[in-house]
Amino acid sequence: YFLDKSDKYDSRDVERLQQDDKWVENYLIWRHDVVDDTLKMIDESFQWRKEYTVNDLSESVLPKWLFEIGALFLHGYDKEGYKLFWFKVKHHTKDPKQQLDKKKLVAFWLEHYAKRDHGKPLTVVFDMAETGISHIDLDFVRFIVNCFTDYYPNFLTKIVIFEMPWIMNAAFKIVKGWLGPDAISMLKFTNKNDVQEYISGEYLPPHMGGTDSFKYSYPPLVDDDFQTPLCENGPITSEDEHESKEEIDADTKETGELNEAQNLNQKKMNSIEQISKSEETDKTEVKAKNAKKALTTFKGPLLHISPAEELYFGSKETGEKKCLIVLTNVTKNVVAFKVRTTAPEKYRVKPSNSSCEPGTSLDIIVSLHGGFAASLQDRFLIMAAEMDQCSGGAVPELTQFWKEVPRTKVMEHRLRCHVIESSKPSSLTLKDNAFNIPAKTNEDLHIQLTHLLQINKRLEEQMNRCLWFQQLSVVLSLLSVTVAAFCFYLAYAQRS
Repeated sequence: YFLDKSDKYDSRDVERLQQDDKWVENYLIWRHDVVDDTLKMIDESFQWRKEYTVNDLSESVLPKWLFEIGALFLHGYDKEGYKLFWFKVKHHTKDPKQQLDKKKLVAFWLEHYAKRDHGKPLTVVFDMAETGISHIDLDFVRFIVNCFTDYYPNFLTKIVIFEMPWIMNAAFKIVKGWLGPDAISMLKFTNKNDVQEYISGEYLPPHMGGTDSFKYSYPPLVDDDFQTPLCENGPITSEDEHESKEEIDADTKETGELNEAQNLNQKKMNSIEQISKSEETDKTEVKAKNAKKALTTFKGPLLHISPAEELYFGSKETGEKKCLIVLTNVTKNVVAFKVRTTAPEKYRVKPSNSSCEPGTSLDIIVSLHGGFAASLQDRFLIMAAEMDQCSGGAVPELTQFWKEVPRTKVMEHRLRCHVIESSKPSSLTLKDNAFNIPAKTNEDLHIQLTHLLQINKRLEEQMNRCLWFQQLSVVLSLLSVTVAAFCFYLAYAQRS
């Protein structure tokens, strides 16, 4: 394919395909590990990506009004923790002159999310409330379907269709014809009574029976995980003071339970020493794991971040409440960083605002406090920007730096939470300061699952071959009996 059609591909896609094993794996999974079908899909999607200039799509190259009407946007999560991609159908009207720009808007959002969250699948929501015949645009719907079936592999979890008008039943019968059997099984037709089977009320607007007060507006580009603009982060000093006060209170309470007569200062020193020893041991284990498995490191232009995608916390039963993030500065300048979360009331991050010297690594401890438990919907955002040689790293300088730095120069990387259920007896006590490193990561489980599916597929093929040979043997046996009977009949007739 490459030799015949290299001029039809974007060289950046070809380079990524050679380096990104996860991307290749997603193509294979979506085509059930059939190599020829996978190659055809890559060929078609690469040609489409170049035709739509997907790698160069940005807000500046698309008409502003497309973003302002709010027909397409990302917001919230379903009950499995997958991001919701909303299509507000009532805002769409069929217009051939605008069709190409609207299709590019879909591609922009999909590419924006794929790069932002490393291709984690989406749940698509077609909100068809207040729609009618004027909103039916089968060409546009077919393009959306093709994006998920042909261009973005393994990128779809389900399609939730809310309150589809009866007048559109005929149109959706046509749409089902475009979907393969795998995609058809992902269709979920819902109404106000049952939509919460898939999406909890906190991420549903009131007209869908939910309590989400989110109102779409543009600009800025909708990113509901972390809505606060950089210039409104507030004084970093006050944030650190608040966190320090909480930490001192927590440490005092924990140590007091062990020995009420112990001196307060001695308590703090012991607590710090124990935590430091524990952290050093656990950091070493985490780093060894990351070194062994390179796929767990995100390699950004300013920082390498480990883990790459998920922070592993225990459930309430396991009691594991701390995780480690390792940042490595790969530039020749000091890099300022800031860590933010969608659930600031649940987590403490140390350090949350600081800088990293050139070529050095820095450890960040993320811990749950109080009686809170981690959730699949919780997210963390690591922002990083390169500082000039003359800039200092003190808190006041960092505060001013984040107010002035252009957003285009800020590297952003997101991490999601993964909750590990307890597999041990509830009576087993776990250390509060132990970082949770799962015995098997999602990648390991995914590889095993893929291997099992391949074995199952081979067994099915063998069974089908056996059944075919069995049927053939029966047919041949019947033919043999028939021929033999006919021969006996002829011989008998001749003698008579």
